[in-house]
Amino acid sequence: MENYVITVARGFGSGGKEIASKLAEELGIPCYENRILTLASQLSGLDEQLFTEVNEKMRGKKFSGLLKGLPRTIKPKPVDDEFVSDERLFEFQKQIIENLAKTESCVVVGKCADWVLRDYPNVVSVYIEASRAFCLERVMGKMGVNEETANASITKTDQYRAAYYEHYTGGNYWTNPVNYDLTLNSGRMGIDNSVEVIKDYLHIRFPEAAK
Repeated sequence: MENYVITVARGFGSGGKEIASKLAEELGIPCYENRILTLASQLSGLDEQLFTEVNEKMRGKKFSGLLKGLPRTIKPKPVDDEFVSDERLFEFQKQIIENLAKTESCVVVGKCADWVLRDYPNVVSVYIEASRAFCLERVMGKMGVNEETANASITKTDQYRAAYYEHYTGGNYWTNPVNYDLTLNSGRMGIDNSVEVIKDYLHIRFPEAAK
């Protein structure tokens, strides 16, 4: 196995993004989340002919090179809008994720990556969730908002993610444990221990990854 990919799906406020970022740092590999969406959005905004040309020409490490130049953050960012599908954007995003899986080891957060890469043998998929109390405390602390605002942000963002996942996976549901290798309760496990559990599982699945 030349490379491996860990996909991380997460409830808002569960610390999933922080876990993914720490995991990637400890493994010495990139962590991709909104940088994928940003690049796909930028490129899909081209007119149809240019979009087709870029879509055909961009392969392999050209993707990761562009992604690494985009900003990253682990601060919670709630979704305020209703989910509206964008098929062209998703298809390009899907291609980016597939090219990453073929060319480098990395962590991919969200974006239906577990579903996109479900038939890839080099992928470990993880779902991270926690109690509402745990998520509320994290969101209030990191966003500097009151409980009412935090609660609304969690509800809205998780509804958006569920609708997004259901639409682009053809009706599957986001929290289905069958979609994942591991499902972790970060409130009980803790952020750092969750990282260690994923690393342990990764090394069981792919012993060479431990080297």
